[in-house]
Amino acid sequence: MNSRDAAPPLAWDLFDERPILVFLHAFPFDRRMWRRQVEDLSESARVLILDFPGFGESAEATAPPSLDAWADLVETTLDRLLGDEPAVICGLSMGGYVALRLAARHPGRLEALILADTRAGADSPEGVDARNLAIAEIRFNGLAPLADQLLPRLFSPDADPEAVDFARELMLAQDPAAVIAALAAMRDRPDSTPVLEDLHVPALVIVGANDELTPPAEAEAMARQLEDAWLIKIPATGHLSNLEAPVPFNMAIKGFLETL
Repeated sequence: MNSRDAAPPLAWDLFDERPILVFLHAFPFDRRMWRRQVEDLSESARVLILDFPGFGESAEATAPPSLDAWADLVETTLDRLLGDEPAVICGLSMGGYVALRLAARHPGRLEALILADTRAGADSPEGVDARNLAIAEIRFNGLAPLADQLLPRLFSPDADPEAVDFARELMLAQDPAAVIAALAAMRDRPDSTPVLEDLHVPALVIVGANDELTPPAEAEAMARQLEDAWLIKIPATGHLSNLEAPVPFNMAIKGFLETL
């Protein structure tokens, strides 16, 4: 045996005091939606972007879809990459739902929490019906009708057409089975409102002022329930605030990170 093979591992320390910033993507996209955040925030933080099961380059999960299971998969990934080092978790829309389940199930993982264009509550009966209709639509007609219906609700009327086209490209690139699984997982998710009051880390809540799907009133309610929260409303911006208004979105996160 080579003597080098038998040598014990070296002790080491890696000194990098920048926070770890983990981005959890919205429905029905993948980790590429964070490209402007990766470009602009990588000097301020160690940035990690993930694909949920079946989206982007991630394999489809074998278990029945649930946001709790996805939160556990995120934790398993972070444990493998970071050990027990806490991270700043940023989730937008569906990513915010998963971030709240992560906070509920693995609170020690969070150094801080960023909730963007999302809500803590479960789906209303009308919301459940809409998820079921969307599932049926995709099964019969694929993703194109969903894109046509959803995209106008994700952006403000004056959004940059390039941002809208990029969102459409990402949406149509996803596996329809993964999109259906995500709809079922969101439909069946528990109410995470109690998580907010039990959270004892700094938080940032971001919302587009013109967000139709999770309007500013939802963001305001979450910020009130959080122990230590900033609330940032981005003017003239819709639901995908990180894509439509990347400069103010990134500035809000930079300012927040500087307080940690």
